Amino acid sequence: MTTPTTHDTSGGILARQGGRRWAVLAICCVASALLGIDTSVLNYAVPSLSAQLAPSATQLLWIVDVYGFVLGGLLIVAGNLGDRIGRKKLLLLGVAGFGAASAVSAYANSPATLIAARALLGLFGATIMPSTLSLVRASFTDPKERTTAVGISGGVAAASFALGPVVGGLLLDHFWWGSVFLVNVPVMAVILVAGGLILPESRNPRPGRLDWISVPLSVLGMFGVIYAIKTAARDGAAEPSVWIAAGFGAALLAVFLHRQTVLPEPLLDLRLFRTPAFSGAIGANVVTLFAASVLSLGFSLYFQVVRGWSPLDAGLAVLPGPLAAAFTAPAAALLIPLIGRARTVAAGLFLMGLSTAGLGLCTPHTAYWELLPVVVVNGAGLMLTFAVTADTILASAPSTRTSAAAAISETAMELGGALGIAVLGSVLSAYYRSDLTLPAGLTARQAGAARESVSGGVETGRQLPGALGRQVADAAGRAFTGSLHTTTLIGGTLMVLGAVAALITLRDVPAVLGEPEPGPAPAAG
Repeated sequence: MTTPTTHDTSGGILARQGGRRWAVLAICCVASALLGIDTSVLNYAVPSLSAQLAPSATQLLWIVDVYGFVLGGLLIVAGNLGDRIGRKKLLLLGVAGFGAASAVSAYANSPATLIAARALLGLFGATIMPSTLSLVRASFTDPKERTTAVGISGGVAAASFALGPVVGGLLLDHFWWGSVFLVNVPVMAVILVAGGLILPESRNPRPGRLDWISVPLSVLGMFGVIYAIKTAARDGAAEPSVWIAAGFGAALLAVFLHRQTVLPEPLLDLRLFRTPAFSGAIGANVVTLFAASVLSLGFSLYFQVVRGWSPLDAGLAVLPGPLAAAFTAPAAALLIPLIGRARTVAAGLFLMGLSTAGLGLCTPHTAYWELLPVVVVNGAGLMLTFAVTADTILASAPSTRTSAAAAISETAMELGGALGIAVLGSVLSAYYRSDLTLPAGLTARQAGAARESVSGGVETGRQLPGALGRQVADAAGRAFTGSLHTTTLIGGTLMVLGAVAALITLRDVPAVLGEPEPGPAPAAG
């Protein structure tokens, strides 16, 4: 295979001069922030869109989940495509498509239309995610500046996930449910114009032949695995469709991965995993997302169901964590020369582990100011980890493969988060049911509803009169916080173990990473 070389148009040269590269960073941050907000905002619009569109239970599940299915399934293909046709071109195509799909979603008049529009949002979101990181990598060639820029990008992305509930709460207090989608349109229009004028173009000038057989193997395989994980988290692992989808997806991915080892120009370059910096950083991200998922799941229920706060108040309650992450991101670049990449990542995971276990000690009546410092420490630890691992992943891949490397990272994080929800979510539910002690006087149907989930327990309590209703709601709240103690302790322990693993896997990674040498091509089969 011909050794590829980096290709940048004159826009790329200009982007590295003066302040223009920082304008590139700003554009990429806004684009990734919109994706983060869009990921979390829909959950808060479900009640109002359900009242207007009247979807069936199955349709509602697809409205919520189809975005993640399509996004996760297409990331690897989209990243590879960006390296071939140009990362700027792919980003602008994705931005235009995302804006159009957002408008269709906002004015959807049937569940089927909304499901189709959400699938398109996932498709175009998959083109935006890897393109933003690879464009930042192409514009910042100085290692120290690159680490800072990647950290800022990661901090903005982290903060955007918590902004979803806040933005959603503000919009839904004044407008109809479609406003959570329509707000994307003018912002994407600005990104489209500014990006066309400012963003540099970069691509692999000799990408080789695209293996069209690998495309459906990758997409359908990832779709099957992600569908199985999400369905297991919602309906339980005993559901037959879980095992059918998991087997189907795993078989296709096994064929896909084998094919990549013998192709001269693979869709997924497995040689990247031979680099300790790359594989170690990917592993740290998977552990972090797996264990951190219990916080997003558990504390959404804790604030809204157990404490009875509004979605807006719940969003504001967790916002200090991502804000701390955003301010911590630049500090990661200062720590790397002092203590190294391995210790910086380990420090972040250790802080997250301690704070995750600490947050689990809450009760139904814990004062918010007692939780606030732990929320802030958790956000800071998260960004110490992600800022360094994101930069390590991008810097350890050849510049001609940065979109593919970013796509692998995003895919691993999607899988880590989905697995965390499935596994730790099941642990949370199981301990809730085992810890729940209901008072006498309930019918079998009422007891069954209360044992199904903490939402069912609190709602059952609200429907019952007087002291009995208060006893049921209090019992549900106590059982849930008890299950949260156990689950967050498991998550915190996994993060501490991840910190130890990071010290080992990243111990030989230098503080300053330059352009790696491309490895030998895979042997042709």
